[in-house]
Amino acid sequence: MHETDDVELLRQYAEEQSDAAFEALVKRHINLVYSAALRHVDNPSYAEEITQAVFIILARKARGLRPGIILSGWLYQTARLTAANFRRTEVRRLHREKEAHMQSVLTDDQSDAWLQIAPVLEQAVGGLNDKERNAIVLRFFEKKSLSEVGHAFGTSEDAAKMRVNRALEKLRKFFVKRGITLSTTVLAGAVSAHSVQAAPVELASAVATAAKASTVAVSTLTLVKGTLKLMAWAKAKMAIAISAVVLIGGSTSTIALMKWEAYKAHRDSWRAPGLKSEQVEAAVPQVRILPTKFSPPPGNLAASVTNEKWGGIGVGVPEMIFAAYNWRPARIVFPDGEPQEKYDFMANLRQGSVQALQRELR
Repeated sequence: MHETDDVELLRQYAEEQSDAAFEALVKRHINLVYSAALRHVDNPSYAEEITQAVFIILARKARGLRPGIILSGWLYQTARLTAANFRRTEVRRLHREKEAHMQSVLTDDQSDAWLQIAPVLEQAVGGLNDKERNAIVLRFFEKKSLSEVGHAFGTSEDAAKMRVNRALEKLRKFFVKRGITLSTTVLAGAVSAHSVQAAPVELASAVATAAKASTVAVSTLTLVKGTLKLMAWAKAKMAIAISAVVLIGGSTSTIALMKWEAYKAHRDSWRAPGLKSEQVEAAVPQVRILPTKFSPPPGNLAASVTNEKWGGIGVGVPEMIFAAYNWRPARIVFPDGEPQEKYDFMANLRQGSVQALQRELR
């Protein structure tokens, strides 16, 4: 019998409040979420609480997830955020320094390889970008074929293979820097064989019930709220390459503006070597925000705020919101946990930059 895909099950739950659809999603992905949580906290009972929180978050955000989302990748990333939030709120040093106890020589045995990479696997996978991380989750955590991975990304099997191989190579280099030398073949085998383990039998039922319940344990609710807050601010804390500060989606390709002329404070500071001006003019507006590397005077705007092009250097969240909405900080009520860091931001050209920045700050 044909298995209903994640997108359809999400639709059934979001639009029809189908309990059966949600329970099917839980059963399908609970081992992935539980295993990711367990690697973070190294305690089965804590991992169960984190797993419950992740699926409660899914229940609350199901209607707002973008069409065609790779749900396993989203759940994996949410599990990572929730586990990080758990450690913070519990004020426990659950992540012990296991690297110090790892052997320095690796044999080509998958079990031995797993013992060495497991303590830092979450850190390694967390350093990948979204597409690379999703490729690893689909191929090795969920054991999808390359054809299925390609289908999830809307690409060919060959393209999927290249994406998986690039992600594996990045993981391999991560481990090499930590004194763990292994081939991508051994790495792939170890991750595929050991990364996901079965969750407790009764956990799926408990999770499905908790996600739909009107009341949940105070500790779990606190965990859910904390993770939702982290997710809400994630866009303002994106760790992206310092050079690729703006992405412009053209009609045929995505163009990365790699420079901003040393952050000159005037309108003609935009530079895109080899890029025709008409390509930039017609580009779809997008925004990127990243932690600042500079220390300019507070609130220093790098260019006039217009609906064409502008940016900020070393500005806080209130200043960014003022740029987006023209609201003075005194009129803004911020949620708990507002980032206190300073950021650089840049917006696209011509039409729609204000709206793009508004969307990015939501």
